[in-house]
Amino acid sequence: MTIANQMLELATAAKNASRQVANLSSAVKNELLLSMAAALEKSEVLLQQENEKDLSCARNNGMADAMVDRLTLTSERITGMADGLREVAALPDPVGEVTGMWLRPNGIQVGRQRIPLGVIGIIYESRPNVTADAAGLCLKSGNAVILRGGSEAIHSNRAIGEILQQELGKAGLPQAALQVVTTSDRSAVTELLKLEDQIDLIIPRGGEGLIRFVSENSRIPVIKHYKGVCHTYVDAAADLKMAEDICLNAKVQRPGVCNAMETLLIHADIAATFLPQIASAMKKAGVELRGCENACAIVGGLIPATEDDWAAEYLELILAVRIVESYEQAREHIETYGSLHTEVIVTNDYLLSQRFLREINSSVVMVNASSRFSDGNQLGLGAEIGISTTKLHSFGPMGLEDLTTRKFVVLGAGQVRG
Repeated sequence: MTIANQMLELATAAKNASRQVANLSSAVKNELLLSMAAALEKSEVLLQQENEKDLSCARNNGMADAMVDRLTLTSERITGMADGLREVAALPDPVGEVTGMWLRPNGIQVGRQRIPLGVIGIIYESRPNVTADAAGLCLKSGNAVILRGGSEAIHSNRAIGEILQQELGKAGLPQAALQVVTTSDRSAVTELLKLEDQIDLIIPRGGEGLIRFVSENSRIPVIKHYKGVCHTYVDAAADLKMAEDICLNAKVQRPGVCNAMETLLIHADIAATFLPQIASAMKKAGVELRGCENACAIVGGLIPATEDDWAAEYLELILAVRIVESYEQAREHIETYGSLHTEVIVTNDYLLSQRFLREINSSVVMVNASSRFSDGNQLGLGAEIGISTTKLHSFGPMGLEDLTTRKFVVLGAGQVRG
């Protein structure tokens, strides 16, 4: 069978399964997710054995440390996958929710009701935890899901998928509702992207190259997230100890993820005090600093920043630093170089913080908090399906509601249109 026929068969089975999943009760879906969580924890040894096959290949191929970190399934991350499924099970079920009803002059009642999207395709790189996170969110929101991870994680993804599929079978549900593409042939992605009659939405998660490839080749609507160029602006009215803590956490806690800070903007009025303070702390943490001309004049040893640094998503311990003369200049920099992901202001000026919230139109905007909180789980959505930096049909971290759409429901009493 050709790759094209394999993908068509897989997607057709998913579409058929989606009709049954769409009508499951909340109780059945929740029980399924809880059984999946327990099964993952019971299979920790197997999962780590399969994960080690991927890690060994990654190391032999010279994969960057940040990417190896994304690929690794530690005991804590396996527990985290299970806990993510439990958190999704505990969330309110959006399917069937009626969002508003209104009465028309002719007596008919009109409302909108949440329904599943149908079949969702997830195309992702490196992080095998996405397999469980995406499966949980898609199933809870009544959707079937097709998961195509990168070849670098094929053993890990296959193992997770098989464990979760077994729980579907035990519950008497179609295993085609959750399918992992097990071929590493790259043409499988191209073929999936043609199946507009079977798949309703594509969500790519990974590097900018992957997302641009999917966007350019898909006949199916795509949720896009090209990159995370996240800024922290330390205002003249900031608490400098708070600013140091926030900036260190945003850059150092896990640098290889999209919500890590990539550029630090510092108001000129506090630069002579704060820049040496934060530069010392960053250097102790192993961070390479690339500064504008003014930053280099204040602290010796900084690498002069180039124009490319302002738009860079490093995903490693590198930080671009720029001194700005005003809030307006900071906003202009963010609007010029930002990726609509996450922006942070650190300030004790309440009015300025409100301007920042109002005027910065990235998908997540924060006051006095680390950009690392830009995450569906941290924001209370449960395990996120991804982060959208395009404004249709969702913007920012995507949870259950973002995997539904709304249909109109009309209640009448025999009315006819004249």
